[in-house]
Amino acid sequence: MERRLHMSYDVIVQVVDSGSRVLDLGCGDGELLNRLIREKQVHGRGVELEEEMILRCISKGISVFQGNLDEGLKDYATKSYDFVVLNQTLQVIRNPVLVLEEMLRVGKKAIVSFPNFGYYVTRLQLMFNGRMPLNHQLPYEWYLTPNIHLCTHRDFVMLCKNLEIGILSEIALINERRLKGLPKNLFATEVCYVLERAANGNEGPES
Repeated sequence: MERRLHMSYDVIVQVVDSGSRVLDLGCGDGELLNRLIREKQVHGRGVELEEEMILRCISKGISVFQGNLDEGLKDYATKSYDFVVLNQTLQVIRNPVLVLEEMLRVGKKAIVSFPNFGYYVTRLQLMFNGRMPLNHQLPYEWYLTPNIHLCTHRDFVMLCKNLEIGILSEIALINERRLKGLPKNLFATEVCYVLERAANGNEGPES
């Protein structure tokens, strides 16, 4: 599967506390973990399914284990990490609810980022072309895409409310810069959330 760098790497590096314990799910070639270790001195470990990516992690000195996220995180103790990260992976897993629940069991906080499929360019392409959108955010033809759960900013906020997951903060990005002063669901190309388990949930803004 093709992997692309995202602006959310910079956001996640800023959000994670120095010296914290970090578990990166679907860590790819380990570039994000490498940055966190180098810039924030975290104690990091990755989980990845693809052997080629695992070998790339090992070549960088990254601690990584092979695992299928859809099977949960049964090998990881409750609250054994400060942050559990799911970067640009939510839309490709088969059971996102299970994964989110497991992230918040294993981690004190979770960081989740994904492409916002409510982005106005995507909407317009589908409306006027009558075909599945193909753009910078969706670079795959429909028959090749790894994306199986398309999700918008509002969809995710509602899911968190239903699961009683608290949204501590959310950052919207438009291409390579932060989105400010515009509705997230319409103008964000990708979104990033910091989550924690909350007794009464927190749906956050629905802009």
